Amino acid sequence: MGIIIKPIVTEKMTMITEKRPNRFGFRVSPSANKLEIKKAVEAIYNVSVVDVNTMRYSGKRKSRYTKSGVISGRQVSYKKAIVTLKEGEVIDFFSNI
Repeated sequence: MGIIIKPIVTEKMTMITEKRPNRFGFRVSPSANKLEIKKAVEAIYNVSVVDVNTMRYSGKRKSRYTKSGVISGRQVSYKKAIVTLKEGEVIDFFSNI
């Protein structure tokens, strides 16, 4: 399994990228540390990383009511990394489409 699972392209992350054009978010492996994340982003996207901030999100309990009764479950816990690139560098997630 790789270090970087997928880039985060949400409204909130897009607003952060518009305010600071050199910041991007990634969903990463929970066991990855900041140095491994930095090396992985530099290798995949050919950019130079200045800073990496990480956050852990715990899975939430969810339940819904159906005809057959209450169905309960749990969301997956994950780790998120906000990567700051060198000034002037940018990652284009939509270039392959």
